[in-house]
Amino acid sequence: MDISLSKLPWYGQIGAFVVVCAAAVYGFYNFYVIDVQKELALKQTHLTALRADVNKGIATARRLNEFQSQVTDLEHRLESLRNVLPEQKDVADILRRLQGLATQSNLVLLRFTPVGQRQQPLYLEVPYHITAEGSYHNLGLFFDRVSKFPRIINIGDISITARPRQEPNSTITADCTATTFVLQEGGRGGRGAPPAR
Repeated sequence: MDISLSKLPWYGQIGAFVVVCAAAVYGFYNFYVIDVQKELALKQTHLTALRADVNKGIATARRLNEFQSQVTDLEHRLESLRNVLPEQKDVADILRRLQGLATQSNLVLLRFTPVGQRQQPLYLEVPYHITAEGSYHNLGLFFDRVSKFPRIINIGDISITARPRQEPNSTITADCTATTFVLQEGGRGGRGAPPAR
């Protein structure tokens, strides 16, 4: 049996040509174009994500000076806060400073004794027992100066007694506990903060 396209009428030849072309287009589309379109869509999504990252990076780069300024400000704040809550204890420094505040207030420090420390989650409480002599008014000045001191010092357990022998600037003896706080390096992830003065 001899089949030839030339033996078909002209509309049969055109129909056969259309069927062959449609089959070729269908095969090309299914086996090549769909895969390429999927790959192209994936690359387009990836490109969109990369452009978003680039735009975010450009926006961040534009704000770099602002961030550097914020870092500098935060470093200055941290330094000032370290004065309020230092990372190490210095008994001699505390004694010298409290002695200076007592002298400015016309008080005489008779005793300055470290007491047992108490560990808290973020900080260490370092209490000192203080005995001072002076007048009630001068003791009030001392407490006022301690409250304005840049480092946190809590005064508690105050006991005031009249001196048996009264003198013009020495009418009372005061016993109290002055507590300072030291920031602990290893405890920064815990909870808690030193109490307010």
